[in-house]
Amino acid sequence: MGSAMEGVRTAMRGQADLVADLVERLSTDLRRGFAPAYANFVGFFHAIDWTETWLICLMLFHATLLLITFISRKNVNFQSFLALMAFTGVYMAETINTFLAKNWQSFSGQNYFDPHGIFFSTLWSGPLLLISIVIVVNALFSLCHLIVKWKRAELRHRARLSQAKQK
Repeated sequence: MGSAMEGVRTAMRGQADLVADLVERLSTDLRRGFAPAYANFVGFFHAIDWTETWLICLMLFHATLLLITFISRKNVNFQSFLALMAFTGVYMAETINTFLAKNWQSFSGQNYFDPHGIFFSTLWSGPLLLISIVIVVNALFSLCHLIVKWKRAELRHRARLSQAKQK
């Protein structure tokens, strides 16, 4: 019995050491924080010539689309159309990236369009997806408002029926 207990204790110490090692590695990674990701982002940001006309136009396009999204927040049908167009833009990103990679000399000072589409996905699909998230959140708020309105009307209707029965 004593040797079995000693085996269990040894196994438990081994597991405890393994867990302690994992926790130590995790805490080391957390202490390092987001420094590597931040350094990559800063490098990416500085590698781009933000004064190029087509990049300015792209950013203005996204800003305008976001403004239109906020202005039209009460029009659910138009918002659905905007979301559909944004999702279509994301879907077509690979095709657009391929086309732009072949023709970059006509509008850009350098070729930003890598075969994997990382640059284009970051500057095209990323903002479109964020705008789509804004539209979906707005749609959820609209649905919640509609449900509350519907429930209030139902309660008023029940109250009228109850009053009519009492008379």
